[in-house]
Amino acid sequence: MVHRVDPPDLAHPDQWDADETLLADGDLRLLGRVANASNLAFLAQVDAGSRRVLAMYKPIGGERPLWDFPEGTLAEREVAAYRISRAGGWNLVPPTVLRDGPRGLGSLQRWIGDPYAQGGGLREIVDAFAPGGVPEGWLSVLSGEDEAGMPVVLAHEPATDVRAMAVFDVVVNNSDRKGAHCARDSRGRLWGFDQAITFSVEPKLRTVLWGWAGQHLPSTERDRLDALQQRLVPGTDLAELLDELLPLGEPDALRDRVTRLVATGRHPRPTPGWPSVPWPAL
Repeated sequence: MVHRVDPPDLAHPDQWDADETLLADGDLRLLGRVANASNLAFLAQVDAGSRRVLAMYKPIGGERPLWDFPEGTLAEREVAAYRISRAGGWNLVPPTVLRDGPRGLGSLQRWIGDPYAQGGGLREIVDAFAPGGVPEGWLSVLSGEDEAGMPVVLAHEPATDVRAMAVFDVVVNNSDRKGAHCARDSRGRLWGFDQAITFSVEPKLRTVLWGWAGQHLPSTERDRLDALQQRLVPGTDLAELLDELLPLGEPDALRDRVTRLVATGRHPRPTPGWPSVPWPAL
């Protein structure tokens, strides 16, 4: 029997630490396979004493090889993205750990929303609209056609936390920020999912959150980047953890991206020669 679990209210750092401990050490039970996942993934339940959470378990043994990410594992990149999200103060990635499970070592991430509700019980922040139908204030990203050949405009919310996610994606070099990979829970909190195709040494940013391309970074994001830069200095706990999780060269490339962002103080523009929006976009 699956017990309904409320969305996390992670307002205090101690709550994040408690979730990490629960995910890492709790009793893990698989509830079913996630049928629409691109790699092997399971809905799981984790219990420890009176606490219970739902989680997404992705075993490394179920990962399909990727030609453009031949080294490392997706599970370890998921964990690395979570650590960067916390270290930079973005707190956009649900608590995620690397642990052994029924199908072997893999990532285990706190489930957000209701797995049995329409759309997972989450609210989208990116959508496609008819020309002239973009909500007031939303930022248009591109124009195109839908499956029926009708013109559409892809746009996203202009909210501060969405902008923070756009900066976070630059830092981790996210190559797969689809519309379905970012949504709000029933409390309105923004979350990012599926950060496994990240941290490449080559510029591979592919996202639907281009609404601020070329604009100056807000002071909040500059402060986050300054703080993160200090935590990424070789020899720090975070730097040593990333050396364990990521293939050789990727931690250095991460530091270089943060340094460039601090130096330019601007959101980047799409890189020529690389598709700037994932497919499908939503």
